[in-house]
Amino acid sequence: MTISRRSILKAAGVLPLAAGHFVPRAFAQSAPAESTAAEVPPILFVHGNGDYAALWMTTLWRMESNGVARGRMLAINFTDPLARTDDKVAQLNRSSSEDQRRELGAAVADLKKRTGAPRLALVGSSRGGNSIRNLIRNGGAGDISHAVLCGVPNHGVYDWDDGLGNEFNGRGPFLRSLNEGESEVTAGVAFLTLRSDGLDKYAQADGRFVGKPGIPTGITTDGPALKGATNLILGALDHRETAFHPRAFREIFKFIAGREPERVAIVGETQVKLSGIVTATPGGVQTNRPVKDASIEVYRVAPDSGERLGEVIYKSATDADGRWGPAVVEPTWLLEIVLASVDQPTTHFYRSPFPRSSDVVHLRAARPLGPTDAGAGAIVIMSRPRGYFGLPRDIVLFDGKEPTDVKSGIPTDTATTLRLPAAEVGRPVVGLFNEERIVARAWPTAENRIAVAELTY
Repeated sequence: MTISRRSILKAAGVLPLAAGHFVPRAFAQSAPAESTAAEVPPILFVHGNGDYAALWMTTLWRMESNGVARGRMLAINFTDPLARTDDKVAQLNRSSSEDQRRELGAAVADLKKRTGAPRLALVGSSRGGNSIRNLIRNGGAGDISHAVLCGVPNHGVYDWDDGLGNEFNGRGPFLRSLNEGESEVTAGVAFLTLRSDGLDKYAQADGRFVGKPGIPTGITTDGPALKGATNLILGALDHRETAFHPRAFREIFKFIAGREPERVAIVGETQVKLSGIVTATPGGVQTNRPVKDASIEVYRVAPDSGERLGEVIYKSATDADGRWGPAVVEPTWLLEIVLASVDQPTTHFYRSPFPRSSDVVHLRAARPLGPTDAGAGAIVIMSRPRGYFGLPRDIVLFDGKEPTDVKSGIPTDTATTLRLPAAEVGRPVVGLFNEERIVARAWPTAENRIAVAELTY
């Protein structure tokens, strides 16, 4: 069953079109008592290709704000989140579909044991949906009550004779095995797919987003839909927003709980505790392998200058598990989180206030300085992990200008980079995405430092 864009837009009429137009605040009212969400099964959130659990942070906050107990939710961190080029051929620091199925199965068992629940709900973004379907199809259906697939390329990113071993090839054995039969879902599990109305870069008819412009992919914008599932179109959302946008949250909660959420806004806590894991990028490959002996410092910063206010709030070095925290902060503070580790640039993350506590404030160092950075006195990056920058859909201003390295049309870019001369080291740089505003400071590249204005919404 597919419900049209018009139906979803009408039902979600009070919600913004773009994620940045809805910046959650810390409200005075309390979140509903956890007992009001007792009918909601435990929920396991599954990230996508190259990603990590931190992307589910705002979704976890919205769930908590609707009474879902923190202890009844888990966001998995796959060890090696990037898919192999060929699913059957080993590749350093990358995972096969079977690797992911095995790790997800262990996480399901862990959450069931922790909660005592007989069945769980699974929510997946992009490649995470492949792992969910693979687990359910191959012996895991009895443990799962609901499966929500957000922007998942269920019929592939392309459908070609080339590269049949790739997990994202709709013509390859992996996806064919998941889609065979009259129904493309597994009986006994309620399935929901969420997809964009044309702005998902991985559900396009033209191959330009997979390196073959002008070549038909064999895939359409309907690619994420499944026969036998409830299939919803969410409007002008990009690939990642189909999982992390407030509108996606509404549909995820409604499907699993069987009722509308009481609120979409995030209810703030009076005291916030932050913790997470520092993860490695060996050879530029994103992994969730922990980094030992990384140094983390947390500072409160001024909203208009990014300058530090007072002494360091928190300081530590990671052990073998890569964990840091908890850092105790106020829900109204803008923060600078400084990450230093061996053979990586010291990264200064500038963040909007955290309205609630989180144990998935995971950190990866910024990419190393490269040839394109030659001559730059300072480098500042504005990144949006939970969505892409869409022009002209969004307001995107970096240092007072619309960035030239963000492409117009279908949203494809999660970051924009500003390179400044040495004479401008130390000055503030404003990043603006719709209503979210972060002020970073320009740190000297001569000291192997990079600043990142990391958006939350």
